[in-house]
Amino acid sequence: MIDFFLEACQKKNDKITFTVRKPPPVTTAEKILLLGSGGTNIGQAGKFDYFGGQAIKSLKEGGKEVVLMNPKITSVQTNMDKKLANKADHMYFLLKKEKPDRIVVSMAGKTALNCTVELNNNGFFDKYNVEVLGTPIDVVIKTEDRQLFSDRLDEIDEKIAESYAVYNIPDALEAAKKIGYPLMIRFAFALGGLGSGICEDEEMLKDMGTKALSLSE
Repeated sequence: MIDFFLEACQKKNDKITFTVRKPPPVTTAEKILLLGSGGTNIGQAGKFDYFGGQAIKSLKEGGKEVVLMNPKITSVQTNMDKKLANKADHMYFLLKKEKPDRIVVSMAGKTALNCTVELNNNGFFDKYNVEVLGTPIDVVIKTEDRQLFSDRLDEIDEKIAESYAVYNIPDALEAAKKIGYPLMIRFAFALGGLGSGICEDEEMLKDMGTKALSLSE
């Protein structure tokens, strides 16, 4: 898209022609589960509530029944019980109880996306005939997994910064030797970009990398 824009700027007298896209198909679903999002601290990330609310409004205007699953911020901040069931289990029980026809995951944050990927890998959506609306699960995986994302961009000859996917500190240090300092680390499937940042030297990479690997899912 950026290349298209730059080319249009260089050819000021030429008429800009946009590709005509087919409108998305109208869903016949009657009941839709929408996975919401929100900040991990009170007062943070209000934009998530906004576009989640807009999605609900649009679906209801289309005559759909909407079930919203949203994080409760006060519980997130104060719940210290480590014995709670896996978050994906809560989604599993809600889906079985409400029996939605479709599910929307593109309004969700990392926690919901990770849970959705886990349920998909376990075959839940196929078993209960739940279709994903909007962004498909395989696209979620390809955009969250750093190596898969880089591979997809290479396939379309999109220019990106040199990067390597690693799973431990020794491999990270080896990758850093190829890239050089300063460098940026970004961890896959991490809530709110936790663990990401710029490392000025090897010691910073060891410190930030160790913390980030403990947060990445």
